[in-house]
Amino acid sequence: MRMRRQKNLDETILGYGDLFIRANYGNQNASIINPEDIHYFDYEAMFGNSSPVWLELGCGKGQFIAELAKRTPNINFIAVEKNPSVLSMACKKIVDEGITNVRFFNCSAEYLARYIPAKSIGRIYLNFSCPFPKGAYRNRRMTSEKFLDIYKVILAPGAEIHQKTDNMQFFEFSIEMLSSNGFAIKNVSLDLHKSGFEDNIVTEYEKRFSDMGMPIYRLEAYVKE
Repeated sequence: MRMRRQKNLDETILGYGDLFIRANYGNQNASIINPEDIHYFDYEAMFGNSSPVWLELGCGKGQFIAELAKRTPNINFIAVEKNPSVLSMACKKIVDEGITNVRFFNCSAEYLARYIPAKSIGRIYLNFSCPFPKGAYRNRRMTSEKFLDIYKVILAPGAEIHQKTDNMQFFEFSIEMLSSNGFAIKNVSLDLHKSGFEDNIVTEYEKRFSDMGMPIYRLEAYVKE
């Protein structure tokens, strides 16, 4: 169900200052990047330090990124979400908890290469991305070839993608696409909560699905040298 736009959303966003960053898409064709469309982030100016930067795509209300940021204060995080109302809620959570190593980016993922410098991201998290079960929408899946091509541009050498999903068909699709597009896969789990995996951070969706008795699928992937 689509979330209704918050009242006074624009004023709320302005109140978050540099914590909330909005994309300026310019040319709407994401596959074409003109020089005037490039607005690469200056991470040191953004965070005030030169720590590594990790990325979460589809951060929702921010439960995962807030906990991860607290556990790893030596890492900077950019959390991406295209729904500004949802992202505003994530901002509030970060502010309320006094977390300083997260910035939020209101952007559709297909435009990331206009903002994220090449070879600059140490890890990408894909937590419960929409599986788009209809075959006609497979190119919208976050592990489709068009998105994997973007990840290969922005990922640093040796960097990893960490994916979790409750959807078996989407997980199988992800394995197929990653394997056929130059990625190696490791640490595959077909039932994460029964695997003994440590340090898992449970997301909002994950708890819902797990409480229903559904298995959680997880993998890690990296670009093969």
